[in-house]
Amino acid sequence: MKTSDRILKSRRNILKTSTLGLLGLSLPQLTLASEGTHAGLYLDTPTDNIPKHFPNIDPEVVMEVVGKSHSDLERVKELVDKRPELARSVWEWRFGDFESAIGAASHVGRRDIVQYLTSKGARPSIFTFAMMGAHDVVKSMVAFSPGIQRTMGPHGIPLLDHAYYGERMKDTMTQKEIDNLKETIDFLESLGDAAGEKYLEVLPEEQTKYLGVYKYGEGADEGFTVQINMRKLLSLAPIGGFGGALYKLADNKFTYNGAPSVMVSFEVQNNSVNSLTVNTPETQVTALKI
Repeated sequence: MKTSDRILKSRRNILKTSTLGLLGLSLPQLTLASEGTHAGLYLDTPTDNIPKHFPNIDPEVVMEVVGKSHSDLERVKELVDKRPELARSVWEWRFGDFESAIGAASHVGRRDIVQYLTSKGARPSIFTFAMMGAHDVVKSMVAFSPGIQRTMGPHGIPLLDHAYYGERMKDTMTQKEIDNLKETIDFLESLGDAAGEKYLEVLPEEQTKYLGVYKYGEGADEGFTVQINMRKLLSLAPIGGFGGALYKLADNKFTYNGAPSVMVSFEVQNNSVNSLTVNTPETQVTALKI
C-alpha cells in the first residue's frame, strides 16, 4: 500500500471514530448491532400476559365507565378506584356522539356520581355546572363566551335540560342547593336559546311507519334498528346496539343526535317506508327495510 493511501485510510478511520464518539457510540458496539446480536437486551416478559390493547386501556372498560356513569355509582367506584384516570373517560357511541363519564352523570342528574368523579380528577363542563346549580359559574361562562348556551351536550341534549335534570335528586339536596339550581334554571330560561335546536315534531302515529329493522348486508349485524328511545324519540341503532335520537329536519329527513354532518333519510312510497340512507362526509349507506 502506498504511503498516500495509508494516510488517507488513517484519516478516514480517525473521522469515523470521532463522529461515532460524538454520538456516544463505539466501533465494537456498532459491529455488535450490525450483526443482530441482541442477547440480554430484553427482560424475560411473557407476551401472553400483555393485554391486547396495551398500552391503551381496554376500550370495553372505557365504554363501561361511561355507560355506568348514567346510573351505577358502585360499579363506577369499582372501576375508577382501581384506575383514577378512568374518571376522565370519554366514549364515542355512534357517528361522533362523544360522551364523557361526568357528562353522562350530568345529563341524568346524578349529583352523587358527578361529585365522586370530580374527586377523582374528572373535568366538569358547563353542562355539569348547570346540572349542579353552579349559577355563578354558568353566568360567567356565558358572559365570557356569548352563545355557548346553544351548544348541545351528549346525545344532542341541550344545556337547559341539564339544569332541569338537576332536580332529579332534589330529596337529597340542601335548601341552598335547591335555590342555586332554581337560579340557574331561571337564568338559562331568560336567555331564550338554551333549550337547544328547534326540530320538527314527530307525532306517535308518524313514528310508527319508520320503526323496524333495515339491512345493508347479509351479516346478522349489518344493518340498523329504528325504535323509540327513553325520551320517546325515534332512534337509530346498529342491530343489537345502542342507538341515538333522530331529530326531524324535513319530511322523512333527520339528523342523528344533533350531529350536523350526519343525515338520515327515508324513502317513502304510499306512506310506506322502503329504505333508509345514512350520509356522513365520508360514507353513504342505504339499508332496505325488512
